[in-house]
Amino acid sequence: MAKIVADQLVEMLVQAGVKRVYAVTGDSLNFFNEAIRKDGRIKWIHVRHEEVGAYAAAAEAELDGIACCAGSCGPGHVHLINGMYDAHKSHVPMLVIASTINTHEMGMDYFQETNTIKLFDDCSCYNQLITTAEQAPRIIQTAIQHAISKKGVAVIGLPGDVSELKAVDTETSTQIFRCNPTIRPSEDELLKLANLINSSRCTTIYCGIGAEGAHEQVVQLSHHLKAPVGYSFRGKMGIQHHNPNEIGMTGLLGMPSAYQSMHDSDLVILLGTDFPYENFMPVDNKIIQIDTNAERLGRRAKLDLGLIGDIKDTIVALLPLLNEKLDDSFLKSQLDFYEKVKENMHTYINAKGDEDTIQPEYLAHIIDTRASEDAIFTVDTGMTCVWGARFITATGKRKMLGSFNHGSMANAMPMAIGAALAYPDRQVIAMCGDGGLSMLLGDLATIRQYNIPVKIVVFNNRSLGMVKLEMQVTGLMDNETDMINPDFAMIAEAMGFRGITVRNPDEVSGAIDAALLHPGPVLLNVFTNPSALAMPPKVNLDQMFGMAKSMTKLMLGGKMQEVFDTIKSNYKHLKEL
Repeated sequence: MAKIVADQLVEMLVQAGVKRVYAVTGDSLNFFNEAIRKDGRIKWIHVRHEEVGAYAAAAEAELDGIACCAGSCGPGHVHLINGMYDAHKSHVPMLVIASTINTHEMGMDYFQETNTIKLFDDCSCYNQLITTAEQAPRIIQTAIQHAISKKGVAVIGLPGDVSELKAVDTETSTQIFRCNPTIRPSEDELLKLANLINSSRCTTIYCGIGAEGAHEQVVQLSHHLKAPVGYSFRGKMGIQHHNPNEIGMTGLLGMPSAYQSMHDSDLVILLGTDFPYENFMPVDNKIIQIDTNAERLGRRAKLDLGLIGDIKDTIVALLPLLNEKLDDSFLKSQLDFYEKVKENMHTYINAKGDEDTIQPEYLAHIIDTRASEDAIFTVDTGMTCVWGARFITATGKRKMLGSFNHGSMANAMPMAIGAALAYPDRQVIAMCGDGGLSMLLGDLATIRQYNIPVKIVVFNNRSLGMVKLEMQVTGLMDNETDMINPDFAMIAEAMGFRGITVRNPDEVSGAIDAALLHPGPVLLNVFTNPSALAMPPKVNLDQMFGMAKSMTKLMLGGKMQEVFDTIKSNYKHLKEL
């Protein structure tokens, strides 16, 4: 039988390194599905919802450098969008096969017709529709090249009738070019950079995911300048470990130490970060930003110098031009403060909680101490994100994935699917919120179908905890944030894998150990304290008044028990305010 376009697509995906396609089959995807079955080198993962497929592919792409998901015409396209936005905003190389209705029906408002160009244009770096067999290999190659080189989502629109056309060879390249150029500022720019750093008295370094490959160089720079090192959530796993001068995160999920250091220094160096919260950025000191993308320079803070450069390449070229700082008093003062912050965090770990109100900080700490040194963690957006940020520690081998740029609920379980399929020999632990897991609960069946050995820990606080906090700090009574949940452990059992309910803090350690030792998937349904707060490192007066107003409204509304529970659970936070 002659090779068709669908066969050609599969061959080129294999050459690009794609190992799995996450999708719900049907309609216009069927020839692509059959081509995958015949070829045998790519595994079709039958998810229950295309959003789960997109998130799973996004996780695999971040870990492995390329991944693929697919959706058939109409609703399948729309279901993909949330995960696509997440991958696009996180700058991970992901391919999306968007199969469409047959070409002769396009423009006729046909059943399940969607305009893939309009639909996906805002969440992709490349988005084209194949309409002839001659186009196919060139568009496929170009899409793959865009995804890899631009680190984004590339969409290949594939009509059902085109997928079964006889394949046509192309005279242009079909191989994929993975280049690794040296990128650093010019000699004149390096001298300006060195002069600015040499003239500073006390410096703080702040790193994002763009500095992940420059851990050794960042530590060297920190030692040379006697500079504390803070980092973003996405930068944590690459920067925190084996770093004697690290002072934690800043931002909504961070700690006061990094915030204070950045504001107390006279120079802040931003390395490979697009940290979005300008309210946490200092305004009275000098700021340098270095990034591989010029469009990111200066959009979060007022810069004294903005430069294009790979962080590793730039530091290597910069270090010989720098004077080594001898005065380490600023560094020591910031490290001392960081130690006090960590001691305070341990008071929350030591307060284990009570029956049905297990402290989430304690639960996260136990997960951290029991997990392997190369574990992969996925965290839902919301309160579990806070506990992951503050209590899961880096080792140099661990990874943490989340919807850090898009901020979507329900990402942890789907991302765990992609991570565990890509790395079946590593522990994969999904830290899920009850609200997030509820959204995409059906894909627990996917975990069972492929016996994916993920460990799902549900921080079951029976509420939309982060939304509740947001409402309270603006002075609003929390309304419709409570959740009446099903028994998640029983649902796991009904799906066909192990479920464990944990209501008492003394049961936490044993349950985590049992889950990690179990060879297959496990869901831990842990009843955590719904009144636990996660206050940011910077709390302004408006937020303080907002919390006071919210508590007053609750009291006037007769909800005295909720007020009492909140104060009792968070007296350490409230004392700090």
